[in-house]
Amino acid sequence: MGMSKVYTLHTYQEIPISLDTAWDFFSSPANLAKITPSHMGFDIISKHHGEKMYPGQIIEYTVKPVLGIPLYWMTEITHVQEGSYFVDEQRFGPYTMWHHQHHFKAIPGGVAMEDIVHYKIPMGILGDIANTLFVKRQLQGIFDFRYQAVLDLWGAYKP
Repeated sequence: MGMSKVYTLHTYQEIPISLDTAWDFFSSPANLAKITPSHMGFDIISKHHGEKMYPGQIIEYTVKPVLGIPLYWMTEITHVQEGSYFVDEQRFGPYTMWHHQHHFKAIPGGVAMEDIVHYKIPMGILGDIANTLFVKRQLQGIFDFRYQAVLDLWGAYKP
């Protein structure tokens, strides 16, 4: 059985808010639900993750990506550079590998937000087929939804 590939997803968005505002919003796990499609049933279940993001922080979720079946997902915040970037990595969950970089940079009149996700799904060649048919489209759909939600919250960036 062959190994499935590592896939990448890259998104970029310019937002008309300050770097501080962007950092405070996107580095708070509680705000994730606000910018995730409701049908994903995204629910934070961890009790001990504290208010502010820090390296080593564990955040636990349930999420319902398929047929409303709740999946347990644990991520660790592995890197935090205040106001610049943070990384979350799956410790337990549906992916063989999940590594998500969130980058922020001040630009004139706003902030540039960039996401780089590396992920791998189980089941070798079947995983590759699943990615083609389903996972990639679903992930892209979640990021498209988020793009629009951010636009609805703060409006279009005008340099």
